[in-house]
Amino acid sequence: MNAQRRDDRGNMDRRAFLKTTLLASGALLIGVGSCGNPNAGKTGRETWNPNLYVRIDPDGTITIVSKNPDAGQGVKTAFPMVVAECLEVDWKDVHVEQAPADDRYGRQALGGSRGTPDGWDDLRIAGTGALYLLMGAAAKEWGVPTSECSAASGVITHEPSGRTKAYASLLETAATLPAPEVSELKLKSRPSEFKLLGTFVPGVDNPKILTGQPIYGSDIRLDGMLYAVYQKCPVFGGKARSANLEHVRSLPGVTHAFIVPGTDEYSGLQPGVAIVAETFWEANSAREALEVDWETTHADSSEGYAEQAKTLAAEPGETLRHDGDVDATFDRSVTIVEASYHYPFVAHATMEPMNCTALLHESGKLELWAPSQNPQTQRKLISQTLGIPEGRIHVNQVRIGGAFGRRSRLDFAVEAAWIARETGRPVQLLWTREDDMAHDFYRPAGWHHFKAGLSDEGRMIAFDHHFITLGMGGKTVSGARLSANHYPAGLVPNFRLRQSIIETHVPTGPWRSPGHSAYCFAYQSFFDEVALAAGRDPLEFRLDLLSQSFGKPQLDTERGSGTLRVAAEKAGWGREMENNRGLGIAFHFDHRGYAAHVAEVSIDGDRFTLDKVYSAVDVGPILNLSGAKNQVEGAVMDGLSTTQLETTIAGGSAQQTNFHAHPMLRIDKAPEVECHFIQSDNSPTGLGEPPFAPVAPAIANAIFAASGTRIRELPFRRSGFIL
Repeated sequence: MNAQRRDDRGNMDRRAFLKTTLLASGALLIGVGSCGNPNAGKTGRETWNPNLYVRIDPDGTITIVSKNPDAGQGVKTAFPMVVAECLEVDWKDVHVEQAPADDRYGRQALGGSRGTPDGWDDLRIAGTGALYLLMGAAAKEWGVPTSECSAASGVITHEPSGRTKAYASLLETAATLPAPEVSELKLKSRPSEFKLLGTFVPGVDNPKILTGQPIYGSDIRLDGMLYAVYQKCPVFGGKARSANLEHVRSLPGVTHAFIVPGTDEYSGLQPGVAIVAETFWEANSAREALEVDWETTHADSSEGYAEQAKTLAAEPGETLRHDGDVDATFDRSVTIVEASYHYPFVAHATMEPMNCTALLHESGKLELWAPSQNPQTQRKLISQTLGIPEGRIHVNQVRIGGAFGRRSRLDFAVEAAWIARETGRPVQLLWTREDDMAHDFYRPAGWHHFKAGLSDEGRMIAFDHHFITLGMGGKTVSGARLSANHYPAGLVPNFRLRQSIIETHVPTGPWRSPGHSAYCFAYQSFFDEVALAAGRDPLEFRLDLLSQSFGKPQLDTERGSGTLRVAAEKAGWGREMENNRGLGIAFHFDHRGYAAHVAEVSIDGDRFTLDKVYSAVDVGPILNLSGAKNQVEGAVMDGLSTTQLETTIAGGSAQQTNFHAHPMLRIDKAPEVECHFIQSDNSPTGLGEPPFAPVAPAIANAIFAASGTRIRELPFRRSGFIL
């Protein structure tokens, strides 16, 4: 009863199993699991760990469990849609439940656009396996071959006789049948086979969100719950020597105030001072009276980094990749194009600041309600920090009010767990917006120095890139590593990537489309400069670049070209534009997805307006058109917003403390977004990140087309343009 299953690279390396259980209530459970060394017992024998995906109740209710956290990306709707598609049931008859954090589900995480690729096989196996069992049960009761049966809308039909049976009437018989071999299941995989998938289905939580029902982390309420704030050193990595704790404890409502020694790990329990009170207002008010003697070890600044970057730019750096002979090709190039690009740190500033509710039961079990992107890593971190066995830690998954990588870092959760242990009562830790922006894991700053050599045909025959990035201990920090295979590697015969590292003490981390969201701005803006110097159309130049390969490029050039062509066609690329209006194009490949945007802008003095974006995306089959459009539209809004943002560092601290200095996009600036999806037979990839990266360069290139001013630095206002 086993079959090889594809991993996220398309390889077949896991064995999948189906299991059924009939509950006392008469409900039939269908689980999917795998056997392998991670679950092997002491004897070396493989053990069966089933998880629950489908429950069919005698009253006909179909319950499908969604295993991953949902932060607005729509996975809580899209995942059950896959199961429902393969189970052949009507969506109106489906009830969706959120799974708790449970290792039996495998990876339960939000990040890396991996949710759909990771869950694709399990979800189809669960739905298809359940269908096969039900069809087998009907065939057995009728005494006919299963091949004569078909299913639709939760009903099995015997085609020759026209007899029918509802799924709910077959549960007892189905539970007696052996689970089918997974290798025998015919799994739907192509858009032409889908009935539900690819349609527009509103999010299952939309009514709750619109009516303000308590589903977010900060909405949790427990009997006897206290509220906590956590003051950390304004300078990254600082520690508290002492504080006026006795005075703080004497303030109204305050129940506890204590120093937490913490660790040196940014992603773990950072040192700080906890204040706990009967209400959040009392806890946060008491913080105003808090006086702390902080021990700090550095005073990093954005200006200091810029000076170091300027010095390093004149040095050769470390060569990460060198194809052909770059220098000799520059000597014989007809045209040389050089330009430098820079972008600053940027905070996540998720709409819901960090929060976590924790309760240490008398039994020693720790229970948490946390808007976390990775509840399994959260359990592990808390176990390591507090010494509580992972099996004694239970994480309830709540809906997340924005993540984009920030909630993959779990400092807020371990803080809440530590405070709950110290107080002996349920505690809700709430960060203020100021806490959130002062102690983020920022998108790293970076400097790119490009040089391209052109042939007399206008082709890029040499490319040199000196990337100056940030690191700790000589290694690049999170979000600051550029792959040596990054596009256009493999597309230019003479290619060189060099790197220099500036040491930093600023915490960085995954930020929507990690790294790519910044790199793409530099690359795709520079390619526009190269196309202009070559006297070629920016679209034609990009298509030509994707038409040749030297070695094995990291991306599928045909799929990349396809998105460019569709976006350009829908935008009417090449049409005549009025004065002060322009079109700009950009393309990117990341997280196994392909996306191209054409931005249409208008200029009025120093102000620009993004009027419309034409988007073409290829991420394999679309599961839910509603969620897919939401992802692309959201990426455009987020990308536009980010062109206005920066976090500056001075004295080792972030200077922007709230939205007055961090101007997020307002609704009146939102452009029209026209989404086009290339529905291919390729396996599905994630959609949360690929459409984000090309947004900023498409806008920058459109501004150049409209004004003649090239933007080489973020935020755009540094080049004289504001939204």
